[in-house]
Amino acid sequence: MKKSLLAALVVLSASLTPVAHAQWAVFDALNFSQNILTVAHTLQTVENQAVQLQNEATMLENEARNLKGLNLNTLPQIINLLSTTDRLIQQSQGLAFNVSQMNTTFSRYYPQSYATGTSLTQLTADSQTRWTYSRGAVQTSMQLQAQATQNQATDEATLSSLVNQSQSAVGALQASQATNQLLALIARELMQEQQLRLTQDRAAALAQARPIGAQTSSLTVRQQFAGGGVQYTPQTVSFYSN
Repeated sequence: MKKSLLAALVVLSASLTPVAHAQWAVFDALNFSQNILTVAHTLQTVENQAVQLQNEATMLENEARNLKGLNLNTLPQIINLLSTTDRLIQQSQGLAFNVSQMNTTFSRYYPQSYATGTSLTQLTADSQTRWTYSRGAVQTSMQLQAQATQNQATDEATLSSLVNQSQSAVGALQASQATNQLLALIARELMQEQQLRLTQDRAAALAQARPIGAQTSSLTVRQQFAGGGVQYTPQTVSFYSN
């Protein structure tokens, strides 16, 4: 810019240099100085405008980077893994995870007492059902543990990709999207941990309830044995005739 200003001053000086004539030309020094100042001011204004345009272009480039989206979307994968564990719970056999259904089933197979006249066949069938529920609860818990182990490798790969994307983000939008997906991954792992604890607690609860049901059945059998038929009456027995 300084070179341009110098060149303009030279051109202006040349244009204002009086041409040699037979007579002496009059040189107006004040007008010459004002012209130089005008040219300098004009060039400075142009330079300021150029700098302003350059700054605006840089600002637009930065805004474009901030609006650039992340070329990675792990949300479908995260939802799919969560759906897999949900499906395992829904397919579990035994006491339902619905409150009303659970209460009905629990009252049926884990009663405080059986009605008078309940057959031994029914008591045996209920005992078998309780065993099936306990076994199913343990199986569901182990299935979720196995699924969580399989998910771990996928989660590690997803975490690595999201961290790399976050560190190499070129704008605020990419960084924000990477952070949101990291938070979604953390939320899924927390929900998976909650599901594991839920199934483990259910298995433990059924294991504790099964002996209670067995005791109720045993009490019913004893009551039927003691209360049915002809009661035993002690009698005197003589082993030697008089």
